[in-house]
Amino acid sequence: MNIPLSKTRRVGTTLYLSGELGFDADGRIPEGITAQSENTLNNIKATLAKEGMDLSNVVSCACYLTDPADFADFNKVYAEAFPEPYPVRTTVVCSLVIDAKVEITVIAEE
Repeated sequence: MNIPLSKTRRVGTTLYLSGELGFDADGRIPEGITAQSENTLNNIKATLAKEGMDLSNVVSCACYLTDPADFADFNKVYAEAFPEPYPVRTTVVCSLVIDAKVEITVIAEE
């Protein structure tokens, strides 16, 4: 499927990442919020690394969860991944376009 978006866009020293899902190396999304959250953050790390950045460069996250009951488990994985000072964050409960439990988009600054 051809989706009209860019995975990343750089404007000056700011990098914008499109929403990332928890796909594994085989292109599958595992079951469970913990595994999906870990994969999503690992995918974000890989994208940032290609741009010469890491999670310490992230200044803002928008996190989308499909089930409010997953918040505590998601938050645990998120807190372990990001260094302090944590990015500003919005977390929304909604439906996602595919059968995923979490999607995260970030803005990073050099």
